[in-house]
Amino acid sequence: GWSLEALQSRSRDQIRVLAKGVQMLADMLVGQLSYLAIPVVWVLASRNVFGWAESRRKGGLLRQFPDALAMIVRSVRVGIPVMEAVRAVARETPEPTGPEFARLVDQVSIGVPLDEAVMEMAGRCGLPEYRFFATALSLQNQTGGTLSETLENLADVIRKRVALAAKGKALASEARTSAMVLGAMPIVTGAGLWALNPGYVGLLFKDQAGRTLFGAAVLSLSIGIAIIRMIIRKSLS
Repeated sequence: GWSLEALQSRSRDQIRVLAKGVQMLADMLVGQLSYLAIPVVWVLASRNVFGWAESRRKGGLLRQFPDALAMIVRSVRVGIPVMEAVRAVARETPEPTGPEFARLVDQVSIGVPLDEAVMEMAGRCGLPEYRFFATALSLQNQTGGTLSETLENLADVIRKRVALAAKGKALASEARTSAMVLGAMPIVTGAGLWALNPGYVGLLFKDQAGRTLFGAAVLSLSIGIAIIRMIIRKSLS
């Protein structure tokens, strides 16, 4: 797993590489006018990369959450206090779940009420399952209900949701493969033509009309791949 800081650092490096590559390509196609597109490309690349990093982190939190809940349930059933169970999760669960629970423990240790600390953790994670967990702990603190049964049911529901999401990704694998093949075909074909007849393909980079056609081809291919990904993402959401 990746911590939030590691994901942000890696995302920044990827954005720099992507932005530099896009700038070189745009400068080759349209010259100095390409510098006008830098802010737009930077914003779009930043949104995509950070969105990918955040979705990956949320996926890790969701997959690890049932095991964390099961650990709390086992601890509560043998008479261990809730906060001690949370400390065990913070110690024994890998990233990104472990650091989130460790931050929760630190906040409670300095005097923040458990209800507020758990709600803040749920807000940081951005997952409805963590809000359910926060609500269950708040109700247990106020009413003294059976926390173990509630958390066990929540863990079971989350496991089913994770399994359903994995099944959806498996069913969408054919569409993903088709998108990869369609996106790779022009690149492979262009590389083959370059190897067979460099002068023929070189017109796309030396001639102004060729550069315009090449830019239009790259743009249309990018739009097509983005549309296919959006359709797949919408079908899985």
